Amino acid sequence: MAKTQQDWLALAAQLQFEGRAFIDGAYCQTANTFPCINPATQQVLAAVSLCTDIEVNTAVHAARAAFNDQRWAGLAPAARKSILLRLAALIREHADTLALLETLDTGKPISDALAVDIAGSAYCMQWFAEAIDKVAGEVVPVAGNMLGMVTREPVGVVAAVVPWNFPLLMSSWKIAPALAMGNSVILKPSEKSPLTAIYIAALAKTAGLPDGVLQVLPGAAETGRLLAEHLDVDCITFTGSTAVGKAIMQAAAQSNLKRVWLELGGKSANIILADCADVGAAAAAAAGGIFL
Repeated sequence: MAKTQQDWLALAAQLQFEGRAFIDGAYCQTANTFPCINPATQQVLAAVSLCTDIEVNTAVHAARAAFNDQRWAGLAPAARKSILLRLAALIREHADTLALLETLDTGKPISDALAVDIAGSAYCMQWFAEAIDKVAGEVVPVAGNMLGMVTREPVGVVAAVVPWNFPLLMSSWKIAPALAMGNSVILKPSEKSPLTAIYIAALAKTAGLPDGVLQVLPGAAETGRLLAEHLDVDCITFTGSTAVGKAIMQAAAQSNLKRVWLELGGKSANIILADCADVGAAAAAAAGGIFL
């Protein structure tokens, strides 16, 4: 039976918000934090870690160590597949909590968070898990005295920077294929909506992902810049504005010529007038910040 608004409000009242960074297999506190705010009510949900060069360097070092010793990339494909399938199952098991975090963090209806964001994230993780032992290399047709082969290998340390509007779904689109291939991944969520990315880090560890393979660094633009500039990051992927994408590409070129994957631009702009905002604020307050 579908939950009522009162059911969701009761669950929300029991939530414990985790705002710490996740580095080398554990949550850790940083020197500075920033407030994570519910946009519907302006309520402060949590104090979230503001990761700086200290955390970035620590996370990159841990990611490199994890990749070099092959604790993840060196596993048999079937073993990596099993762990990512378990992570997909855990996302489904924790769907209510994840949906609430997404709704409170972004202001979207809880029905959308459940049906689109969380369901899509679990499906994405499952799809790439299933691809691990099915997407093979190729033998290129050449002369009889030659052998041509195409192999697919992990890049190394991948940094992923995601936007605010579909936090967990966008994260899954980036981390699922990267993890499936055996990479170490450092995820930097938007400072506007970091809670589900932080939460899923613990689920990944519960699923069996080794320490250092998936890390979450919440923070501001500076955190993303540090990842783009870092000499020991092999690839960075970013979804967001064209201006920031240009800056990331420039930083990548001026550091170690790391590979860059960009999804830029925006659409469907909205103009919210003051009277509409007032009505929306009143409705949000009446609904406790949760819309069905």
